[in-house]
Amino acid sequence: MMNIKHMIKIAVATALISLPFVSVNSASANEVADWQGKVGQKIAKKQIYPRSAMRKEIEGSAKIKVSIARTGEIKNFEMIEKTGHDVLDQEVPKLMDRLNPLPTPPASLTDDQLSFVMPISWRLQ
Repeated sequence: MMNIKHMIKIAVATALISLPFVSVNSASANEVADWQGKVGQKIAKKQIYPRSAMRKEIEGSAKIKVSIARTGEIKNFEMIEKTGHDVLDQEVPKLMDRLNPLPTPPASLTDDQLSFVMPISWRLQ
C-alpha cells in the first residue's frame, strides 16, 4: 500500500488525440498540432485521479471517441476501450463534463474530422 507522500506524486498521462487522416498544407498541419496541444493541456488540467483508485493503487487506460461541434462543445462521447476498472470508467463522464467545451478546432478540419479518439490514462508514479 502507498503512503500519503507517494499518493501526491500522481501522474495523469494523456496522449495526443487521434484524428482521422488529415490532408492539409503545412500551415494547417501546424494549426491542427497547436489545437491538439491545447486539448491535451486542458485534459491534463481537468483530469482527476479518483481517491479510491489511488488507495487501491488502480491504474488504467481508456479510449474515448469524442464528437464536437465547431464551437468545441462536446456533443457526444463513447468509451470504445474501457479501463477494466469501474472506478476509473465511472470517472470518464465526469471528465467529459469538466472538459466541455474543448478548445475551438481550427477551420482547416472538416466536419467529418470533428470526431476523434482520445486516449486517457491513469498512472501512479
